[in-house]
Amino acid sequence: VGLSGQSVIPMLSSFACAVPSIMATRVIPDRRDRIATILAAPFMTCSARLPIYALLIAAFVPNQSVGWLNLQGLVLFGLYLLGILGGLGTAMLLKSSALKGPKPHFMLALPEFRTPNLQTVAIKLFDRGRIFLKRAGTVIFFVAILVWTLAYFPRMDTANYQTESGGVIESIDQTSIDNARSAAQMEQSWLGRIGRTIEPVFKPLGWDWRVSSAVIAGFPAREVVVAVMGTIYAVGSDADDQRLSEKLRSAKWPDGRLIFTLPMVLGLLVFYAWCLQCAATLATIRRETNSWRWPIFAWIYMTAIGYVGALVIYQVGSLI
Repeated sequence: VGLSGQSVIPMLSSFACAVPSIMATRVIPDRRDRIATILAAPFMTCSARLPIYALLIAAFVPNQSVGWLNLQGLVLFGLYLLGILGGLGTAMLLKSSALKGPKPHFMLALPEFRTPNLQTVAIKLFDRGRIFLKRAGTVIFFVAILVWTLAYFPRMDTANYQTESGGVIESIDQTSIDNARSAAQMEQSWLGRIGRTIEPVFKPLGWDWRVSSAVIAGFPAREVVVAVMGTIYAVGSDADDQRLSEKLRSAKWPDGRLIFTLPMVLGLLVFYAWCLQCAATLATIRRETNSWRWPIFAWIYMTAIGYVGALVIYQVGSLI
């Protein structure tokens, strides 16, 4: 795909987290190769995607065997392959267009390996951790506060609130009352209003305002999407996956149609496999490239192909 062997370790590191993998591209001497690797790395399936994959696959993909293999495992494996293909395809596209340059050559003479000095390792770790917290951490903290503010304000009148269907909430226990109140608060918050405003943009993908709101709230870190969905669907932010899965399976549009159909769920999985939803990754790309041009391009590019992929799967799947 136009990259040298120096891109292998950073790409492999991305399966844990894209942030250290992008920092590891410093060993690549050619700037074109380094930027191509940086933009391909976020496609790899990092651990932050796994909670979303686990929830949706367990809820909507049948737990049955396909020969010697399990269907749910095959879907998860397919998502890993999808990320790899997206990353390699992006690298090949960039190296044949905007980042076109001479074919890279790489030869490494392995040095003599010695036991590392613990003091040196500790100093290095402290130094890199301090830099990350100072530069990337500030961006993450700011975005997290912004999303929390959108979900928390304006506050609703807790003395008199109603469900989405318009009836006064009547519950058997206090936990259900609290969960319903949290869902009603989320619906009338700025985040909920933004979700309703942009709902027409994502409706061709089969998403309603609740799914759109969860996707927006997951921008700082994908892991929070499950907790946000738990709040929106009135099962609590710390609800177990089984209760949340039941809520998702029963969620409906106003006309009675199910929201979470199999084509919609597969499209949502593809969107998360390709979309760049990680403030830390964007901040690290900005730091490593010393420009906002590349992180903005990466976000727009990955969001666009994620949207198109989800759109095609949902529309074609719905027709089938």
